[in-house]
Amino acid sequence: MVSSSTDDNAITPKAEAPQPHPSRQRDQARANGPAKLADIARETGFSLATVSKVLNDRPGVSPATAKVIRRQLHRAGYRKRVSDESRRERNVEIVFQTFDSMWSLEVLQGALDYTSSHGLSVTVTESGDRQHPDSSWVGGLAERKPLGVVLIFSDLTKTERDTLHLLNIPYVIFDPSGDPTRDSHSISADNWTGGVIATRHLLSLGHTQIGIITGPHEMMASTARLDGFSAAMKSHGLNVDPDWVAEGDFTMRGGYRQAIRLLRDPHHRPTAIFAGSDLQAMGVYEAARQLRLRIPDDLSVVGFDNIQTSAFMNPPLTTVEQPIRRMGSMAVNMLFTAIENTELHQRVIMPTTLVPRMSTRRIG
Repeated sequence: MVSSSTDDNAITPKAEAPQPHPSRQRDQARANGPAKLADIARETGFSLATVSKVLNDRPGVSPATAKVIRRQLHRAGYRKRVSDESRRERNVEIVFQTFDSMWSLEVLQGALDYTSSHGLSVTVTESGDRQHPDSSWVGGLAERKPLGVVLIFSDLTKTERDTLHLLNIPYVIFDPSGDPTRDSHSISADNWTGGVIATRHLLSLGHTQIGIITGPHEMMASTARLDGFSAAMKSHGLNVDPDWVAEGDFTMRGGYRQAIRLLRDPHHRPTAIFAGSDLQAMGVYEAARQLRLRIPDDLSVVGFDNIQTSAFMNPPLTTVEQPIRRMGSMAVNMLFTAIENTELHQRVIMPTTLVPRMSTRRIG
């Protein structure tokens, strides 16, 4: 007689529910419509950004994590589009609102310095105004699918930022027109210090009657340069004459119009003008010529930017240098940092320095 005993601690495994064949899963996915990336993120337990990286074959995801996500993407019917991805690996888009000056060319040359040494191409887009790209640019971005975007003088809406995020396209704002959000990448010059050193230079030459031609007031660069100008004047016990503060638009034509206004009254005109940009300084030169004022004997002029042509003006222009070409190169480099580390958000401010030439002289 054989006796048997029962182990009370033994656990009988529950039968596992049969799983449908992978091909049947794909058929079900097609029948129910394509799964959203957010659904796949929830099912796999990884973030939407990580799922998007794997879908677009971007770096920064461990092999084990990528394997899990790719399996789920495959089941959901997602497929990598080789032509689009190869294009993304080659192309960077630079968005200018106006591409019409030496300043723009120097930004572009800086970008090319980087892309040419890394086997990349550059697409130049001109779109919108100086503060914001127009809607057609955003709409066409999904088709162009660049590796990344550098926006010049721009400020994006939340909808546009969300669109770039969903398309997994990093962006860097070059000299932002508004205050960048905490999750944005941006590069700009130290505009406030530039305004201070331009003004201090004129003060050191004995000038106390100093006018300024700013850029558009809604642009951060403009307000920062004006604030630096005002701070330097105040530190010398001088008030800023509101009649000698003119709003320009960073163009030669705008500089000319505002200089005519500042200089037309021979009984109430400044002895020096801080032009706010080299292009505006060129407009000041023309206004002085028409009014028969000699630079620097009758009028000292300081610009801002140090574009290549400033050294060849007559007389050569004293200016504040912001390293435009280097900034263009760094902006593209920042795109690659953004690809490698989505958690890092960079806001780079480059130093500005005075470049004294012959357009300023001591008064008296």
